[in-house]
Amino acid sequence: MDSSRMGEALTTEQVASLREKTEAVSQILGSHLRTYIDTLKPLLAPRRVLGRHVGSRDDVNGSDLALTRLKELYREGSHTPFGLPLEFPDTALAQLDSQPAIYRWEYTYTAKSERDSRSVTVTSPVQWVLSYESALTLSHVHSMLESRMERSTEALRQFVVNALVMQLLMKGQPNLVQLLAALRCQVEMKPLPGLGTLSFVTIHAPLTSFRPADDVLLMATRFSGVPAFVELISPESIENFEDPMRVQLQQALA
Repeated sequence: MDSSRMGEALTTEQVASLREKTEAVSQILGSHLRTYIDTLKPLLAPRRVLGRHVGSRDDVNGSDLALTRLKELYREGSHTPFGLPLEFPDTALAQLDSQPAIYRWEYTYTAKSERDSRSVTVTSPVQWVLSYESALTLSHVHSMLESRMERSTEALRQFVVNALVMQLLMKGQPNLVQLLAALRCQVEMKPLPGLGTLSFVTIHAPLTSFRPADDVLLMATRFSGVPAFVELISPESIENFEDPMRVQLQQALA
């Protein structure tokens, strides 16, 4: 998804065709993912890692250690670029929503040509960020940090805490990560473009996507009138898709 070379030879007509196909495939992938996450909601409850610290009647082993680690992670990642106070907000746990939230992975890219330059919000059709519901979406956070939206320190703080709790929970449940992998959802903990060193839980479908060449990207955004673009899914990645279970069984029979 991070290479625009795949799209250098594409015509405008080919890009338009791929955009329609990408939207159809992405809707299927997103629908499956939302079903999986809704089904796994009990396993994604914050109480499974923080116990009584999030109001659970039954505590869990290691909840005190998890809270200590949560506060450490908050201090490490809350300042840049969020500009939040380093002191951990205890009220954030009381306000923590147990409903999992899925956000589309997005980043800002500057497309350039000989006569034009434009910042474009690029969204991935095959990758998502997993956290908990809050007043802000991932898109809202980018807008606040880029001064395109009025800043709310409290909302930003809750967004960061939510992401960190999900990170701790997933790290503490390797079997859950393995289960999602069996459902063709690759889970990683990594920083997001433009959001500093703070790691988020990301889920990636087993497909690749790419940006078209900058001149095509600029033309597409001029036509739409919106500085936003969804990466295009590579048809070859669908044709060459290998089911992990199939590969494992083939190896067993070799």
